[in-house]
Amino acid sequence: MEKEQVNEKVSIHYIFWYFTFFSIIGLLIETLYCYTTTGVYESRKGLLWGPFCPVYGVGATILIVLLQKYKDHPLPLFIAGTILGGIIEYILSFGLEALYGTRFWDYSYLQFDLNGRICFTYSLFWGILSFLLIQFITPKLNQFLDKFSHTIFKPLEFFLFCFLLIDVFFTIWGISVFKKRAMEIYYKFPPCEPQNALIRLIENRCFSTEYMIKTFPNLRFRNEQKEEIFIRTVFEES
Repeated sequence: MEKEQVNEKVSIHYIFWYFTFFSIIGLLIETLYCYTTTGVYESRKGLLWGPFCPVYGVGATILIVLLQKYKDHPLPLFIAGTILGGIIEYILSFGLEALYGTRFWDYSYLQFDLNGRICFTYSLFWGILSFLLIQFITPKLNQFLDKFSHTIFKPLEFFLFCFLLIDVFFTIWGISVFKKRAMEIYYKFPPCEPQNALIRLIENRCFSTEYMIKTFPNLRFRNEQKEEIFIRTVFEES
């Protein structure tokens, strides 16, 4: 019976809701942390639309699936979560940079960082998160999900899944356009807008510079000297 419950907990149904739930919670935590440490309210979204920070959704889901075996061993759970969380964040940093062509975070200003992609302090946070996830949060979340029948969840899951796919597609497109505009200004290239009227309309309406700066204020690119340039500063100084 116990084995069947464990298998149920890592079904596609659960994994989808783990990702969705922790993408939202992660965004709230990240935004609150930024505000309390800097006094500045700043968007920490990972997608163009919707309250999602997928790094936390992906990270938390992987931790839940892989660390269940340490549930009754708090110290190994914390250590494994610290190491695994750091590995996940490092890989996601590469993946997001390859996908979007730009970096979302850089820990070079902190001690004990590795290529600016991870640092010791935030890896410890992953360890704490792993402990809380396995010991407290996931069991409560599972109980909540079990209260609803699949006839209720299936249409909602389908809608959210389609929305997330569209959101990812437009996010990749929007960041590409945003970065291109910034590099045209930075390198003094002549502006080049698409000839297709529909595409031009979408890019101007959905990916306006003001909206992109507000939504992704920490996006950056590397110049020829390998210096990281914040895209928002390019527009602010132009």
